[in-house]
Amino acid sequence: MNLFGFMADQNEVTSETSESPESVSLGDASAEKATEGSDTDLEVEDPQKAFVGTTGTWLYLEACKLTEVVPVSYFIQNMAKSYINLNHYGLGPKGAKAIAIALMTNETVTHLELEDNCMMAEGAICIAEMLRKNSTLQELNISNNNLDTAGAKAIANLLLDNVSLLHTILLSGNNFGEESALYFSEALMSNFQVKELDLSHNEFSEKGGQLLGQMLDSNSKLEILDLSWNHLRGKGAVALAKGLRGNGALKILNLSWNGIGNEGANALADVLKVNDVLVHLDISNNQINNEGAKKLCRGLEANEKLRILKMAGNTLTVEGATALVLSIKKTSKSTMEEINISNVLVNKTFIKLLDLMYQIRPELNVIYGELEGCIITKSEQHPNPMKMIQNHLKEHNLRLWDIFRKIDEEGNMKIPVAAFRRAMMQHPSIPTDRIQIGELVHKLDRNQTGVVDYSHFKAQKPVEGE
Repeated sequence: MNLFGFMADQNEVTSETSESPESVSLGDASAEKATEGSDTDLEVEDPQKAFVGTTGTWLYLEACKLTEVVPVSYFIQNMAKSYINLNHYGLGPKGAKAIAIALMTNETVTHLELEDNCMMAEGAICIAEMLRKNSTLQELNISNNNLDTAGAKAIANLLLDNVSLLHTILLSGNNFGEESALYFSEALMSNFQVKELDLSHNEFSEKGGQLLGQMLDSNSKLEILDLSWNHLRGKGAVALAKGLRGNGALKILNLSWNGIGNEGANALADVLKVNDVLVHLDISNNQINNEGAKKLCRGLEANEKLRILKMAGNTLTVEGATALVLSIKKTSKSTMEEINISNVLVNKTFIKLLDLMYQIRPELNVIYGELEGCIITKSEQHPNPMKMIQNHLKEHNLRLWDIFRKIDEEGNMKIPVAAFRRAMMQHPSIPTDRIQIGELVHKLDRNQTGVVDYSHFKAQKPVEGE
């Protein structure tokens, strides 16, 4: 019996039991009794949602009986919430089917996590069937579930028909190969809902790059694409880049760990010359050397939109690192905020270049490796920037809030890190350098969100002098 058949049968039962208050009470009682066999005791948190919760519980428990699986009490307890995390629950295909049946008519869950549940293709087919009826779910994570080609086909067919409201779907680590790439390519050429897609840790190679490149050439909605840890290599990256040249939607692309080499870097350079949408490009760990970096520089010199470039783990030396920084220096309209080359051993000449760049572009953060032949002693360390700020606050009887409020152009108590760097570098009364401002950013944005949230400083009193 498929999900639709099961639901039709249960609808008949529901219509019969809804004829009298007694039958509803009996249904509630049976659901309550059935929960006694689940993995923990259940409590109804919101009395106003008791009937809805009981109805959802009853449907799920009936589905569990049908599929012969043990009910997950966490799922029952959270069916009335918008977010449910069932990662690593060992649901299996049958458990996934029971979840799918229960969610077909659910109107509260918008974000569902089902990663690492051994769902297999059978489970994916049930989830896809559910999504054809569900009108609420928007974010879905079914990564690491061994979905294989059959599972990819089920999900792709769902996307092709544009019947789901999903805008985020994570499908990492599901053994998808070239045939799966064909399904996703065809589906996303016409899909106008999905904005974020994670296909990392799969088996796409050159043909996959070609197919997904064709998709990017025509897709006008996808904004985030993760293809890291695949096998695109140089030719696959070239094919993907061909489609990316004309794309007007994609903002974030992750191609790390694909072995694209200098050939791929050259192809991406051509993309950067013409693409005016991409703001974040990750090509870490791709066997790109100084030659590839210099090719990429040609694209960077013409690009005005890219803000974050991640290139850590490649075979660059300080020569390639210098070329990257100089390419930004040459571009007056560059909006670059971060270049990550964290494995590159640099020298004092490179540090001098960065200090010069910081005078011109204080918002630029270059993350590099160790300084060649240099051991930093205590006397060489920079003064603590927080103490410098505290001294300024004492002197002027101010709060930290007062400084941040002047920087905050939007007035929402959240300052983009790039704007914060620029403002602190240009502050007339707090003379901080590149290293000190980097320390401040590290303290004020520990989770690397790219934003300094200063709302918690509002309640602080002015710092008084001793």
